[in-house]
Formats: sequence, structure tokens, C-alpha cells
Amino acid sequence: MVDAREYHDRTNHTPRSVREDGVRLDRATKPRPYKVYEDRPHVAPPGDPEAPETPALAAVACSRADPTADIDRRSEEPILHALCHYAAGVTKELEMGGRTMRFRAASCTGKLYHVDLYAVADDRGTLDAGVYHFDPHTDGFDVLREGDYRGVLADAAGGQAGVAAAPVTFVLTSEWWRNAWKYRERTYRHAFWDSGTIIANLLAVAHGGNRRTEVVTSFADGPVARLLGVAPDVEAPLELVPVGSEAPAPGARDVAAIDPETVPVSERVEEYPLVPDAWRGSSLPDGAAAREWREQAGTAGAVGTHSPGDGERVALDPVDAETASARPVGTTIERRGSLREFDHEPISGRTFATVLDRALHGVPTDVYGAADAPGDGVGRLVDAYCLVHAVEGIEQGTYQYHPGETALERVGDTDRGTAGHLALDQSVVGDAAANVYLMADVDAIVEELGDRGYRLAQLLGGIALGRLYLATYAHLGLGGRGFTFYDGLVTEHLSPRAANQAPMTLFAFGKADK
Repeated sequence: MVDAREYHDRTNHTPRSVREDGVRLDRATKPRPYKVYEDRPHVAPPGDPEAPETPALAAVACSRADPTADIDRRSEEPILHALCHYAAGVTKELEMGGRTMRFRAASCTGKLYHVDLYAVADDRGTLDAGVYHFDPHTDGFDVLREGDYRGVLADAAGGQAGVAAAPVTFVLTSEWWRNAWKYRERTYRHAFWDSGTIIANLLAVAHGGNRRTEVVTSFADGPVARLLGVAPDVEAPLELVPVGSEAPAPGARDVAAIDPETVPVSERVEEYPLVPDAWRGSSLPDGAAAREWREQAGTAGAVGTHSPGDGERVALDPVDAETASARPVGTTIERRGSLREFDHEPISGRTFATVLDRALHGVPTDVYGAADAPGDGVGRLVDAYCLVHAVEGIEQGTYQYHPGETALERVGDTDRGTAGHLALDQSVVGDAAANVYLMADVDAIVEELGDRGYRLAQLLGGIALGRLYLATYAHLGLGGRGFTFYDGLVTEHLSPRAANQAPMTLFAFGKADK
């Protein structure tokens, strides 16, 4: 099996690799962006999904699994339909070129939507206890298994408390070919970027509804794949997201093998074995191994990140909760797009500061952060760097963002042309007011945390990307978009501070071109 470091090196973009890439997309084999089951019952939840009215900026900034301490968990009913719809459902339809284009709640590389959302639930919601696949095409659910299988996930996660007590746990998967059709071996990275943007929405809607939730990254992969009836060489589990509490799962039960019949997503599928090979190399065999890895990662401390240095500081002044945008989380998700053209007009320093402040808080995971402690994966595995082009009160340049200080530290110079060149020569990136790179030390992470640590670093970059989308679109007049990049050139540009680090994700934001 390929080591994560080797996988990362083999899938790096360089100007030469992109220039010499002779592969042309075959439109005849473009995959359908959703699964269709042929032999499973389908249920439609009653009524329309209702997202909480909590302001998006407040929901996005929550870094604890448990957002409050005074909710009566025993009377809590999972908002299953709303969670699925606002995480992975279709939120808008537009007529473009004589065709109806359907856009999902969360962004996805190439708009290929290769990440699927499953729910393993008890019977306290609008659905009976069972294992369900969320169908974004119909906004309904395919029934894969009937009965309460939550104990299977709890066992796979080594008894992790959030999974063991949640009335519903979501499982995110990637069907590799639906992304590899365009991005080939780089799909393994995209799986965590794109599932991360969905998880950012899940966390925001759950926390906005005052539900306990976190991201569980340590679990036995095989039993979860068996529960869902997926073959990992084709589709593999990525993360668990338990929502709610005070609903103890039953003990693990026998899981008979199922092989649900689905309609082929395209007339031909090409295999890119490096992708499932990298996934297998990071898999955990059982709950005991999951528990051991969780403990190892949780006690490792910072790995390859950089504490504040002695560079010039720029103090940031984000708005407080009382004066921040009150746009609700559901409305923000519906508004979210992928901005194609930016205006060179500067954005306000306070707006810039607010986007960073809310989006780059810690993420509540099973490794970093629990009910009584904020998550801090940003800063322990991942650093944030900003290329500032047009922000009032901040000189153009390259900065490291320090969330604990709510400040920027200048680490170098930059310009719009360089910014566009770094991002695969996409000049639109340089047109934005600011670019945010999430960076991690791949070698150090794999050395300390194994290949599973590489998953976590990419995922933290993806969640930060999703939160940057939400914090940006919570502001009227702002827009943004995720981009890819020339890996090594980004590291060079951010050196010497980031000489040991590689880019995980990139987000550009600013004002829309009029």
C-alpha cells in the first residue's frame, strides 16, 4: 500500500505536470452526481426541512461539541431532514444554456458531488430506526437496513462517547470515480476537501439548532463499509458525525452482508488504483485500533505547525456578536455560491477579520475538543496563511494568521499576479481581496500520526474551507470560491516560515465584480 507521503508527492501539481497533462475529458462517460438504488424502499420525510434561525456567524464559530449546557437532551428530536438537506441537498436550480442546473448546499470540486451522506438512526425522529442513504435528487431517503444499528458504529469507533450516545450518526463516503473522472489520482485529497465542506454545513446547522455534534475520524473502516453495503475500491467511508446526545446506543449486532443494486453512474468506469490504495493504507482494523489512534493523536500536541514569531503584527478587530451579520445559517447556505469574478475594490478590515475569526476557530473532533474543551486542530496540525491584496487598513503582503491572538503576522510580500500563478495560473485568484491557504507538514504528521493523520490534516483544511464559504456568504456583497494550486510553488512563496508545510486547501474571497 502506498504511504501517504508518497501519495502526496505523486499527486502534486507543478507547472510542468499540468502543462504536459494530455488527458482529455470524455463527456460521454461523465458520471451522474448521485446514486440511484434499484432495489431499496424509498421514504420521503413529511414537510419541508426547516433550518434554525441562528445567525450563521455564530453557528460557524462553535468550536465545542456541546454548544450549550442548559438544553434538555432527553426531549431533543433529531432534525434529520434539515441536517441532510442543508448539508448535501439541492438548494437552488438555475436555467443555464437551456439546461436546468442543480446546485448543492456545499461546494464540491468540479461540481461532481462524489460525497454521499448516510444516516444511522434510532426511532425518535420522523423515520423508523434504520440505516439510510440521503438522496439529494429527491430530498428523500433510501432504506438500506431496518432496525437500530447505532451500536455497530459505536463499536467501530472504539466506544467513542459521542457516537455511543447520539440518536443519529452520519457517515460520509466518497464514490471515487465520480471525482476521478476529472481529477484522477488527486481524488483522495478531494474526498476530504469535499466531505469537509459538507461537514462544515452539518456542524453549523446542528450547532445552530443547539445539538451536540462533533467529527469522529478514528473508527474501524471495514465494519462501517459493511454496514452501508459499499465496496471500498468503489466507495469508501471517510468520517462519522454524531448529532445529539442522551440516546445510548444498543450493543453491537451482527451485520449481514448486503449488496444493494444501483444504476451505474456512467457507461464506463476507469480505475485509478492509487486512490483506494491510499485509503486502505490509512484504514484502521477494529475499534481497539481506533481508540488507540485517537489517544495517540490527542496527546501528540502540535505537529509541524508554527507558533507566532517576531514578525510585524497587524491586530484584527472582528465585530462582536451583537453587531455581526444576523443572516441565518439556512439562508446563508442557500445564498452560497462559487464566485467567478472579483472586483478589485477593497473589503473592510473588520469584515475580513470577522470572516477569519469565525471560520478559523477550532473544530470539535474526537481528537481535538470534546464537550468541555474547544477543538484546536487549526494550530496543532494546520496553519492559516493569508495573501492580502485589497483589505482596508492592511498592507498588501503575505501573513500568517494567529487565531489565539486574532492577529496577522507578516511573513513576506505578494502581488496579484503571483497569487494567480500559484493557483494553477488562474488570474481570478489574484483579483480577490484575499486568499487563505491552509498548510500542514505532511512528513511530520505521517511520522507522528501515521497515514490516518494525513486524512485528518486534509479534512481540517476542508472544514476550514467550508467554514470560510459560510462566513463569507453571511455578509451581503461578499463572495468566494475554493481553488487548487501548484503545491511546491505555494510552499516556496510562503517560505521560510512555511518551508516544511504543504497546502491543504485554498479559498479566495472578496467583492463580486459588478
